Amino acid sequence: MRIALHNYRADLAEALKSYVERRVRFALHRFGSRVGQVTVRICGNGPAESSCRISTEILPFGRIAVEECDADMFVAIDRATGRISRLFGRELERARDARAGRESIRLVA
Repeated sequence: MRIALHNYRADLAEALKSYVERRVRFALHRFGSRVGQVTVRICGNGPAESSCRISTEILPFGRIAVEECDADMFVAIDRATGRISRLFGRELERARDARAGRESIRLVA
């Protein structure tokens, strides 16, 4: 899993960078080799709102992305990593169901 972290108008200390990497790895490690490039964009729009956008590649199916906004940057990061983990699992399940559906049709015919 390769993680690219981009910072837009936010002060990212080294501790915040390591926090983001740790949360993303925790959220996606169970999917193993299915995870391709992960891009995390942190944007601080003043003291009232921060956003975290996570985009990841599902090998070999495509890309998925989520975005979360909150006043607290850590909350936005936590919510975004939770959502990307659930969405990743759903997409893999959808692909498995489609594949199983095709195989069962072939067996019936």
